[in-house]
Amino acid sequence: MTCKIDYQARPDLLKDRVILVTGAGDGIGRVAALDYARHGATVILLGRTLEKLERVYDEIEAQGSPQPAIFPLNIEGALIEDYDDMARRLDREFGRLDGLLHNAGLLGTLTPFEEYDPELWDQVMQVNINGPIWMTQSLLPLLDSADDASLIFTSSSVGRKGRAQWGAYSVSKFATEGFMEVLADEFKAHEHLRINTLNPGATRTDMRAGAYPDEDPATLRTPEQIMPTYLWLMGPDSRGVTGQKIDAQPPKA
Repeated sequence: MTCKIDYQARPDLLKDRVILVTGAGDGIGRVAALDYARHGATVILLGRTLEKLERVYDEIEAQGSPQPAIFPLNIEGALIEDYDDMARRLDREFGRLDGLLHNAGLLGTLTPFEEYDPELWDQVMQVNINGPIWMTQSLLPLLDSADDASLIFTSSSVGRKGRAQWGAYSVSKFATEGFMEVLADEFKAHEHLRINTLNPGATRTDMRAGAYPDEDPATLRTPEQIMPTYLWLMGPDSRGVTGQKIDAQPPKA
């Protein structure tokens, strides 16, 4: 589906909404959290590094946005009980969840599959697909109780067309696309809950630099430049759009 790179979000687009962003400590997650808060949302910052989350918390407060919340969690080591506890705490604190951006991710290593380390493979799958699956299961009742909710899974171009040496990362993104389709089909009668994947595309992040160390970052869009699609998909203007594979950037010519 075409991106919304030219989308103009009104200042109060996400007013009074409660939105959880995973991997909110840096990169795209940090910028999404700041932008969601700037447009009126109460943002729950989830990540594994408390210091990074606290910096984003301070940035949100400094811009005059609604007070955020911090939820430190290492998805790599999280258990089902941790996600259930998260759901209970969010229910007590907020009573609902209007949006969830699954942004946290692990690249792993780019190497031929026959040389791939099985332990690293399991780590990538845990962070990129297993953790988000079970977190989603725990949080679905809160999302379903909102009047208008958006569940966004982060995908990748290598989750739509396999590429040599991308190993676990590519496979985890194919699984993400498939899980989204299953879930969207199961909830298609729930018109107040939309479920989609979002491919950020080539973006100036540390993960991108790790995958393409020789690439000139100045040739890439910044996380700030791809936020229009993130805002559109999280906000009410995308109501009714569900089960779609959406791009945050237009395809390269």
